[in-house]
Amino acid sequence: MTSASRGDIRVSARFFKAHGLGNDYVVFEAGEDWVLSRRGVTAVCRRRRGVGSDGLVLLLGRDGPPFRLRMFNPDGSEFERSGNGLRILAAHLAAEGLVAAEPFDVEVGGDSVGMRVLARPGRGVYDVSADMGRVRFGPEAVGLDPAALDARGRIDLGPEGAHAVELVSVGNPHAVLSPESWAPGRLARIGARLSSHPSFARGTNVQMVRVLGEGLVEARIWERGVGLTTASGTSACAAAAATVRSGRGAPGTFEVRMEGGSLAVTVSAKSRVELRGPVEEVCRGRLTSGFLEGLEVG
Repeated sequence: MTSASRGDIRVSARFFKAHGLGNDYVVFEAGEDWVLSRRGVTAVCRRRRGVGSDGLVLLLGRDGPPFRLRMFNPDGSEFERSGNGLRILAAHLAAEGLVAAEPFDVEVGGDSVGMRVLARPGRGVYDVSADMGRVRFGPEAVGLDPAALDARGRIDLGPEGAHAVELVSVGNPHAVLSPESWAPGRLARIGARLSSHPSFARGTNVQMVRVLGEGLVEARIWERGVGLTTASGTSACAAAAATVRSGRGAPGTFEVRMEGGSLAVTVSAKSRVELRGPVEEVCRGRLTSGFLEGLEVG
């Protein structure tokens, strides 16, 4: 987390919470109620003692587009981007009347992302798309020391053996595996080791992927800084892009099935990806004065 996040950014107590297929985020805006800190983010994201979420999105101001934001894992670490986090932020902007049906841009992690709220039907469910840009492949794209790979493109995970990985950057790092065995607990073991492998400069997200048919892939996900999760937007993008890259699928639109449900990912012949799917509102609220006091003095 940067020095700015440890002292000179203050945040409103008001929040918006939503999920994309069970992958939930809380959105806060800049304000005057508490100081952004690693401890504060962790406290807010804690499931039983806080609001509870897979991450926090901070909207730095309403003077957009482009809307500037930052993103944090539940362990308090800052990261580059989240497909579901971006789409949840878009739902918040729509709920606040800051965007309508027209495309708009957000800025996160040094990049600009084009977004659109395509529909806002009843029940608080939004149909949101995000142009995630051109994905990149290989060790340099994800910050991996190439020496960690053997001649067959495998990385040694100690007791879990050596595994071939497709390395994909969707603005954040991903390691995609296509193992023959999807035995229960295997992703947890592999994900824990691979996501924090010392050869990755910033760690990595991990996906186990298999092709089920034309335009249809299944993915199981271990998120860096989170662990096992039911869905992930950038992981869905990485899974579809890796499928095209490996020749197991043609460019086009994929249904990426995850434990929480499906997202649509369109992969172009030039490796540009667009993500689309539902976002469901959960609640709006405000942190209490007592909780805020704990954030300030802890």
